[in-house]
Amino acid sequence: MNHQYQKNEISDLRNQFLANGFASARPCYVKKASGALLWDSQDREYLDFAGGIAVMNVGHSHPRVVGAVKAQADQFMHTCFMVLPYESTVTLAQKLCHLVPGSFEKKAMFVNSGAEAVENAVKFARYYTQKTGIISFESGFHGRTLMGMSLTSKVKPYKLGFGPFAPEIYRIPFAYCYRCPFGKEYPSCDLACASHLEEFLISHVAPETTAALIAEPIPGEGGYMVPPPEYFPKLKSICEAHGILFIADEIQTGIGRTGTMFAMEHWNIEADITTTAKSLAAGMPLSAVVGRKEIMDAVHPGGIGGTYGANPVAVEAALAVLEVMEEDRLLEAGKKIGEQLTSGLRSLENEFDLIGEVRGLGPMVAMELVKDKTSKTPAPEETKAVTDFCFEQGLIILACGTFGNVIRFMMPLVTTAEQINTGLDILSRALQHVTGK
Repeated sequence: MNHQYQKNEISDLRNQFLANGFASARPCYVKKASGALLWDSQDREYLDFAGGIAVMNVGHSHPRVVGAVKAQADQFMHTCFMVLPYESTVTLAQKLCHLVPGSFEKKAMFVNSGAEAVENAVKFARYYTQKTGIISFESGFHGRTLMGMSLTSKVKPYKLGFGPFAPEIYRIPFAYCYRCPFGKEYPSCDLACASHLEEFLISHVAPETTAALIAEPIPGEGGYMVPPPEYFPKLKSICEAHGILFIADEIQTGIGRTGTMFAMEHWNIEADITTTAKSLAAGMPLSAVVGRKEIMDAVHPGGIGGTYGANPVAVEAALAVLEVMEEDRLLEAGKKIGEQLTSGLRSLENEFDLIGEVRGLGPMVAMELVKDKTSKTPAPEETKAVTDFCFEQGLIILACGTFGNVIRFMMPLVTTAEQINTGLDILSRALQHVTGK
């Protein structure tokens, strides 16, 4: 059904019937999308470098994904896997257990969202270890449910007014080299940020009561900080020495966002439990928890699950996504996007003092904006002005970071070289506009 509203009319209806807190970044209403392009209800075209917040890695409305969704919808749309199962979910579990890093037997389970996957990862860890403490990171984001908010670092807008939060959550600094929380510089720092975990297990929470450490390989909402190569191996070794499970939250980094299927592959880390969602099903609500067989099998039957988990339409979309990723060689395409984008951003970094740092891994790239390069004072107002200008010029980009001064790029991996150049040109004009150069 196609509802036709005038721009002001739909805005008035939205204000009348949708909760204020259920906000949108931009005032356009999408009518159509394909590849890396969007069209709004007024038929204006946009270049999408946000990808539904890293959800559309295979591109909008990929024909094979759309075909899989339509074919499954013609057969049946829901039975509840916990009541009457279907073969496609078993197939998807098998594929993910092979794709997720780990030279050990693995099992999977499915729910609807990244936050639900995180919730269940914590449940598995606590049940298996019979311990309660969970360590997360400053700059980390893990969802908007009670456990997700509790694990998440940034207060506003995610946690403000929603307490009290879940107990037994402990937080340590992340490896933010551009703004080292320990006032050191890499590599002379001797990885103080990772070594801090040892002290933390004495001063804040004991290993005997700590079930797991949960980490995003690269913090998404936190600002796309890429840790030193030794960082996660050291954290993992500390966890292993103390009997603490390692949970890799790959909700945003997984399914090719960093140039590998899962980001932990960059550091040869085999997490005990891995969560994935976002681009897994190209916009259909599906997430997964994949972990060591003994951990996943520890929970009694019926102890995990949900009505909509492993919805058959979403599962078929995910199977199509994995086929597209392999057959269209999107990991390689993503690496090329990352190289082109990073090169273009570094040129802009040399031209504009507003850009403090360009960083990223593969096509998961960001730039941090500062008042000046010496003080590194965050520039959130200028960041908003840049993203606003880009939107008016037909480029959709999003800000993130603790101080709201980081612009991240999450374009589909089918974005063409020409489209990347177009986006960089618009961004250059935005920086010129904001800085007055």
